[in-house]
Amino acid sequence: MSFRRRLKGKQPPEGWELIEEVVEDFEQQMKDAVNEDTAGKRRNETTWKITRIHWEKNRFIYDLMYNRKVMSRELYDWLVREKIADGALIAKWRKPGYEILCSLLAIQKGNHNFGTTSHCRVPMRQRAAQQRITPDVQTGCICCASGDGRFGGPIWWNTPLEEAEETAEQNRALWGQGEPEPEPEPEERQQQPPGGSGGEEEEEEEAAAAARRQAAAAGEEEEGPGASRKRPYEEDEEEEMDDEVKKRLAALRG
Repeated sequence: MSFRRRLKGKQPPEGWELIEEVVEDFEQQMKDAVNEDTAGKRRNETTWKITRIHWEKNRFIYDLMYNRKVMSRELYDWLVREKIADGALIAKWRKPGYEILCSLLAIQKGNHNFGTTSHCRVPMRQRAAQQRITPDVQTGCICCASGDGRFGGPIWWNTPLEEAEETAEQNRALWGQGEPEPEPEPEERQQQPPGGSGGEEEEEEEAAAAARRQAAAAGEEEEGPGASRKRPYEEDEEEEMDDEVKKRLAALRG
């Protein structure tokens, strides 16, 4: 039953009209995911998309209520009471270690072998090699352990793992629209040939540097190894000195 039919005749709290369109969009995505063709998919994969849409919808409400703090408690309680928001999942997100939990199914010990939780709750660095990037069969989540998320949420089966300049909003908005078209790679800068203008400039600079070195070496040979190097400003200072000061300097020099 659609949420509009369930809410017919009920008076929503103030602020519902501001998020009604977004909630309706999530509900439509959920409906499309339920009616999607499952040909070529394994039986467990048919619920992965539904689980992620459910997570995104509740995360939207969670952000408004607890992160941005722009939603009233009355509206939040009404959403939970009308089963538009998953109060149990949102309550788990507020506990340490469960900040990006993918689904309550991942922590139900009765659904897993040996009475444990799903492997998506284990940090990726602590897993065996064969389970490092394997999605959970029930939720499609690769990892929802704190610190291993991506784009502010779990690493899902269709979350890009490579480094890319992509924001959380873009990932959440575009993941259900199929594979994005690859962007054209930027053209590489054309390298100048060795005999071009760049090479000539380097040769000229090297020649000028070599000439300066040769001139400096020639000046040292003319002065001799024991010659004292007197800077021009020292000569000017000595000319301006008094005779008494000059005598003292001469006595110090020896």
